[in-house]
Amino acid sequence: MDTHAATSTASPPSRAGRPPGPSSRWFGLPLLSALRRDYLGFTAQLHAQYGDIAYAHVAFEHAYDVFSPELVRELLVGNPDGLKRWERGLEVFEQLMGQSVLVTEGEVWQRQRRMLQPGFSPRRVAGYAALMGRAAAKGLDAALPAGAPEGRVDMDALFTGLAMDVILRTLFSSEASDESARAVGAVQVASALAFREMFYPMTLPDWLPLPGKAAKRRALRTLKGLVAGHIAARRAAGAAEHDDLLGMLLSVRDEATGEGLSAQEVHDQCMVTFQAGHETTATALLWWSRLIAGEPEALERARREVDDVLQGATPTAADMARLPWLGATLKEAMRLYPPIPALMSRRATREIQLGEWRIPKGALVRVTPWVIQRDEHHFDQPTRFLPQRFDDPDGKAPRGASLPFGTGPRVCIGQHFAMLEMTVIAAMLLQRYELQLPGDATPCEPVMHVTLRPKDGVTLVLRRR
Repeated sequence: MDTHAATSTASPPSRAGRPPGPSSRWFGLPLLSALRRDYLGFTAQLHAQYGDIAYAHVAFEHAYDVFSPELVRELLVGNPDGLKRWERGLEVFEQLMGQSVLVTEGEVWQRQRRMLQPGFSPRRVAGYAALMGRAAAKGLDAALPAGAPEGRVDMDALFTGLAMDVILRTLFSSEASDESARAVGAVQVASALAFREMFYPMTLPDWLPLPGKAAKRRALRTLKGLVAGHIAARRAAGAAEHDDLLGMLLSVRDEATGEGLSAQEVHDQCMVTFQAGHETTATALLWWSRLIAGEPEALERARREVDDVLQGATPTAADMARLPWLGATLKEAMRLYPPIPALMSRRATREIQLGEWRIPKGALVRVTPWVIQRDEHHFDQPTRFLPQRFDDPDGKAPRGASLPFGTGPRVCIGQHFAMLEMTVIAAMLLQRYELQLPGDATPCEPVMHVTLRPKDGVTLVLRRR
C-alpha cells in the first residue's frame, strides 16, 4: 500500500469546528466495515483526502485521526493528562496480559511504570547483551543443516525462535523448550484474535462455541501455564537471587511506599514482557531481512561495517554506536513496516486544542504510525527502503515523523532492550551468512493483527561465509 498524502484544500475553520472527513451515513457502519477489511489502507486514504487531521462519526463514537507529527507530539507529549487509553482496547489486552503496565491507567500505571523503569534502563539492558549473543549464536548456527553450505530458510521461524530464546533467558534464565515452542504459535493466535475483537462492542464469553473461541482458550492456557510455571519454580527455589527480569520483578520496591509488586502483578508483568518482548522484535527483524536482502548495496555496506567493527567478536551494547549503518537499516525497516502499525487509541478526558482544531471531551483519537511514517511531506520516496535517511544528520525527517516505539509518557518501556536485541541478532546473522532473495521471491503483503506481519512469511537463501 503506497501512501501519498495530499493536504486538504479547505480553508481552516474556526477552532470550534470539526475537521473534514468522510460521510457518516448509516451511522458510519460502512466506515467501520472498511476499517475492519483494511485498517491501514482506509486510514491512509483518510490522510490522502483530508490532510493532517480527519473526523468521522462511527456509531456512537466521534473519532479523530491525527497524521501530522507536530500534532501527534502536541497530543501525546503535550496533553498526557487529557488522555486515557481506549476502553475497548484495554478490555481486549487485559484478557491477554492482565493488569500489566500496558493496560493499567492513572496512579496504578504510574506506580508500575516507576517500579519497572530501572529494569529497562540502557545500563541494565546492556547487561543482557551476552545472553542475547548466546541465544543468537545457538539459533543462527543451526539455521542450516550441518555441513550444508547454503539453503532456503524460513526467516519467520528463525527470528521467532531466536527472539523467544532471548526473552526466556532474560526473563526467566531459561532456554527454549517444547513448551516455549508451543507458546510461539499461541502468541500469534492471540494477537490475531485480539485485533479481530477490537471491532466488536464487547467480548463474548470464551466458553461459547463460536469461531475462534477454542483457539483462544488454548492459546491463553498455554501462555499462562508457561509463565505461572516459571514463577512457581522460582518461588520454590527459595531465596537464591537471579539477575534476570523475573528476579527484578520479585525484588523491586516502590520508593514511595516500600511495597513490592503483588503476586498477580508479577504474573501480569511477565505475561506482557513475554508476549510483547519477542513478537515485536521478531517481526521487525523479519521485515528488515526481507528489505535488506533486496538491496545488495545496503546489505554489503552493513556486512563490511559489521566485519570492520567487530572483527568476528560477539557484539555488545557498546558496539551499537559503532554500527551506525546497521542501525540505520533497522530503523528504516521499522519506518516502512512498523511492528505496531497503529497505536492504541486514546479517549479525551477533557477538551484538547490541536492546532486549529478543538477535540471535545469524550472523543476518540487515533494515531497510525504506518501512515505518518510513509508521508511524502516528511520522507522523499516514502515507500522505498533508503537507510541513509537515518544515517545522514542533515537529512532527518521532522521530529515525531518516525515513532515505531510510540512517544510521550506511554513510549515503549522496552525500546532499549528491543534495539539492542535487534542489533545483536542482525550483526551476528551478517557475520555468519550471505543473504539473498530466492529467484521466485514476490513482494510481501502486510497483514495487520496487533503486529504487522508478512502474509506469507519470508524465505531467504542463506549462504555460509
